[in-house]
Formats: sequence, structure tokens, C-alpha cells
Amino acid sequence: MSVATTITDPAVADAPASGTREIGIILNGASGRMGYRQHLVRSILAIRDQGGLERPDGSRITVRPILVGRSEAKLAELADRHGIADYSTDLDAVLADPRWEIYADFLVTKARAAAIRKAIAAGKAIYTEKPTAESLPEALELARLAAAAGVKTGVVHDKLYLPGLQKLRRLIDSGFFGRILSVRGEFGYWVFEGDWQQAQRPSWNYRTEDGGGIITDMFPHWSYVLENLFGRVESVYAQAAVHIPQRWDEQGEPYAATAEDAAYGVFELAGGVVAQINSSWTVRVNRDELVEFQVDGTHGSAVVGLFGAKLQPRTATPKPVWNPDLADEHTYAGDWLEMPSNDLFDNGFKQQWEEYLVSYADGTPYPFDLLAGARGVQLAEAALESHREGRKVVLPALDLA
Repeated sequence: MSVATTITDPAVADAPASGTREIGIILNGASGRMGYRQHLVRSILAIRDQGGLERPDGSRITVRPILVGRSEAKLAELADRHGIADYSTDLDAVLADPRWEIYADFLVTKARAAAIRKAIAAGKAIYTEKPTAESLPEALELARLAAAAGVKTGVVHDKLYLPGLQKLRRLIDSGFFGRILSVRGEFGYWVFEGDWQQAQRPSWNYRTEDGGGIITDMFPHWSYVLENLFGRVESVYAQAAVHIPQRWDEQGEPYAATAEDAAYGVFELAGGVVAQINSSWTVRVNRDELVEFQVDGTHGSAVVGLFGAKLQPRTATPKPVWNPDLADEHTYAGDWLEMPSNDLFDNGFKQQWEEYLVSYADGTPYPFDLLAGARGVQLAEAALESHREGRKVVLPALDLA
């Protein structure tokens, strides 16, 4: 049975202040881990609770969410907890309602493309998690359908908004590195098998048949990080592994892990930069943060994580000498300078939502669209092909033609 229930006074909810544009947003899958924590609570509700977005002319953009999902009881509880006026189990009915202008998708990957296709057909703007589809042809189809329908699309590029990567962007723009030579990335942590200690990630992540695997999950991130900071990925060589073949699910039952839990990739980028990134759910952390990138250039190097950034200019670079017969007493960690923040960084998901909403309201081009999302799917597919065939795979440029 479908419902569309208002749990607060509709007269209040339907009366935006003078000079305010209220944008109705469909949140499909907001009860899931990422949909709830990052998109609903830390983004949409945070924007709502701060009074929306103030524009240069003094007007404001405000948001009105409607929660969509399969469980009426769960939606009602979430709506009540957060003072949300609307929720529904009938996606088709919500898509047909002109009050809701943007469709936001946080479903599991297997369900995403069909829902986005419906939303495009209904003329809604699209904002979605990645990967945007299970295959490159499907991801390109969505991008082409949206372009033909003339709807604005946005794909989550949250890693670009991490404080550490914003600091890295500043270093690149300042010319600190000189000519950038290489990028080394380390991402991951130990995810418990689930037998003696509960796993931190859902069991479907480790089943290929359910859309799992660290390549599908993380390589779309590496696609946009590398592309937007260093250059488009032109080729990839990847080695994947199922290091732990048996895990235990949420009910404590053993299951076969069929999806890779680690991947080791080498990427050639436009302009000549070489990147290598290790992604693993089977690594014990021996670094400052769960993700770190080291960027080496002719004039300097930097190591950045989620928040921190350390620098080493060429004028302060030590002169190591390899001598395996003597212990090296030099403390190399002391040769790095901590980069000051100088800015207050908001939640990255919220920052991107705000940029997308402004672009939508103003009708301006938005770079992180479904075509960008398709490039992420392309990289994941190429990496899996590389692993299967044991060779480097070239990635041709994509377009909407």
C-alpha cells in the first residue's frame, strides 16, 4: 500500500518566505547508511536547519525533502525524528507530483539505473550516488537520456571536498609541485570477517552477484579524484584479490566472499602523471589517516589525507644515502611541514549539495554530471577487465554522441 503522509502542518510547510525559492527534493534510499548519515542528516537537513542558502541578491534557496522507500514504518519514524513533512512508498506518484523537482538516489547499485530512468522520464533533475549503473553501456544510456530530456544531473564527487584534498587543490593551483611526476595512494582498513567480531561493512559488499567488490565501490572515486586534480585516466592496470574467501553475514551465517576485497591499480593520466593506488579492506592501518595520497613533483612533495596535509619543498629535501650495513638514524618524518588549514571546511557532501542546488536554481553548467559518473563506471570495468586478462587496458574518451 502506498502512502504520502504529511506529519506537520501543510500550511506551514507550503509557505516559503518572500524572496525564497523552495526546492522539493525526492530522497530515495535515505534510510540506508550513506543516504541517511551523509545526504539526509549532514546535507539536506543541515541546509534546511541553517535556513537554506543565501544568494548574493539577498534571496534564499530552501529545501523541502520527501522520503521515499519501501517501509512505511521506517519512513514514518525517520520523518517524525527529523520533523520532515512528507514521505511515501509510491515512487511513481511522487515523480508525478510537480512539487518535487529533484530526484536524489541513494539506492543499492542494482536498483539505481531503473529508478533514475523513471525520474528522467518524469522530467526531474537528478542527483545520485555512484556508481551510476552496473555497466558502462547503461551508465552512458542514462547520461544520454538526461541530455536528450534537458534535465540537470549531478553525481556525488565527495572525495574532492575532503579538507585534505581541498588543501591539495590549493597546492596544485599555486604551482607548489612544479611538474607533477606521480601520485601514490593508500586507502583502506581491516574489515572484520564477522565471525568473532561484527563487520563494519554490509555483507553484500563481498558478493559479486549482489554488486559488491572494492573496484566497483572505490575506482569510480579514484576516477574523479585523478581526473579533477591531475588528469583524465587514459589507461589502467589492476590486480584484484579475494584475500578472505569466507565471511559471516549480519545473521552470523557464513557465506562465500565472491567479490574482491583488495585491488592494486596503476593509472596513466593525461599529461604524463603516473598514479598507483592500493585499495583494501584487508589491511591494518599504519598511516595517519584511512586514506592518504603522496604527490611528488620536481619542486616539492605533499602527503594529504582526509584532513591533514604535509609538505616537503625541494629546498628542504634531505639527501638520503643507501647503506644497508649501517642503521639509518635520520628521522624522515621530521622533514615534513604541516600545512595550516587557514579555512573552515564544511561537510563535503553538504558542500557539493549546495553547489548543485545553486547550479540548478541558476541554470548554470554543472561539471559532475552523469557523463562524469559514466567515466567512473568505465574505469571500474576497465580495471576488472585488466585483472581478468592480466594486461593494461586503455580507456577511450567518452562523449554523448
